[in-house]
Amino acid sequence: MNNKDQYRNICRDRGDVPLFLQDWWLDAVCENWDAAIAQNGDTVSGIWPYDLQQRMGVKLLRTPKLTPYAGPHVFFPADLKPVNRDGFEYESIAAMMKQLPEAKVWHLSMQPGLKQAGLFKNAGLNATVQQTFLIDLQQSEAQLFSNLKESLRRNIKAAKKEFTIVNDPAAIHTLFKYQQHTLERKDVLQAYSLTDIERLHRECNTHNCSALWVAKKEDDIAAILWNVWDAGRSYYFMGAQKPNGDTYRAMPALLWHSILEAKKRGNQYFDMEGSMDVGVEKFFRNFGGNRELYLVLKKNKSLVWKLKELIR
Repeated sequence: MNNKDQYRNICRDRGDVPLFLQDWWLDAVCENWDAAIAQNGDTVSGIWPYDLQQRMGVKLLRTPKLTPYAGPHVFFPADLKPVNRDGFEYESIAAMMKQLPEAKVWHLSMQPGLKQAGLFKNAGLNATVQQTFLIDLQQSEAQLFSNLKESLRRNIKAAKKEFTIVNDPAAIHTLFKYQQHTLERKDVLQAYSLTDIERLHRECNTHNCSALWVAKKEDDIAAILWNVWDAGRSYYFMGAQKPNGDTYRAMPALLWHSILEAKKRGNQYFDMEGSMDVGVEKFFRNFGGNRELYLVLKKNKSLVWKLKELIR
């Protein structure tokens, strides 16, 4: 059995593989993925799926499109002492790194909580950081609401009278259209196609881990939020508002709705998938989550790719 087949079995047999590392997710977003697997005796101690790409003759390891986090995931034994946890993680990841293919260019976003920066630096990688905001869903609904900024609470209360929120899978085309308009206004290219998100959306629905929350005023769609989840976390995956619409209350209402649904579902955290953009960061921060940093591993040993980056 090769690593990819073994990986599929791990995803099938375990309930704690993160959403963005699931084999079906990788099938939907990658061209040709494979996996490194670490063993602790007869037990799997870690997995690291990767998408080895080749562009302009250069081999690259990059976070797949439509995927916020990639990299390794470690399965800690239930009886592992806290003092041994860091060492177990280090050894598991080090074993998997030896199995990764050679690539001159890296750009991989790790999962929040992974802090083995020294290991990656010693492997010749530059570890930078980005941020997200995590909301602890073990709090009561009243506490979660009180954590919101006061102006946000007012807008959410007002939005209840203004909008109806429903799960509308057919709105995936409208989501893409709204996003296109926003990006064109900013003169930014779309990183994925409608076909890409349709394919991923179908897979998420098949695996019962997705909702397309829509804020409507009669038949008019004011805003859309794509919410995905796994056993432990619920994620704000992507969203968009109607161009040139009076919709400033719609997105806060959708996020609050998603947070409450995640709590009902039994998720432990709601992950905003934060942004380094000042405006977006401020908006997410108003929801009262805790700032969490995550590593981004980079390397560029290709003259061709360096030139490409310069002229992009």
